[in-house]
Amino acid sequence: MVDAHDVPDPEPGRTTERVPAAGTVVTDGLGRLLLVLRGTEPEKGRWSVPGGSVEPGETFARAAARETLEETGLVVEIGRELWTVEIPAGDGRVYEVRDFAATVIVGVPRAGDDAEDVRWFAPDELDEVPLARGLRDHLARAGVIPA
Repeated sequence: MVDAHDVPDPEPGRTTERVPAAGTVVTDGLGRLLLVLRGTEPEKGRWSVPGGSVEPGETFARAAARETLEETGLVVEIGRELWTVEIPAGDGRVYEVRDFAATVIVGVPRAGDDAEDVRWFAPDELDEVPLARGLRDHLARAGVIPA
């Protein structure tokens, strides 16, 4: 993930297409974090929070809940917005991603949609897996994991 101030200016004469996207930072009562192993770009092969593109007419929060259900099989309650980042796709598109705190209402985690795997991680396990770029820093700044 790239912070908004790190998004490069487009090439002269090139228009940047902004793509709205949303995700969830799902935690449980044991302090674990739910992550999905991305099966597609961007960040294919890296663990990230569930999320994806916002559909026309959909709010960021509604998109976050829908994408979490599609990728993990879990129905979640959306909480407060934790952060917004802009991620350049390298092809003229920039994803505006808003990630929300969330808690599970019902369901058992199962990988779906474009997720190769889904699992709960204790904070100390995050050093053992490849995370999406910048995710650890965002989680620490939001107080989800120790800094």
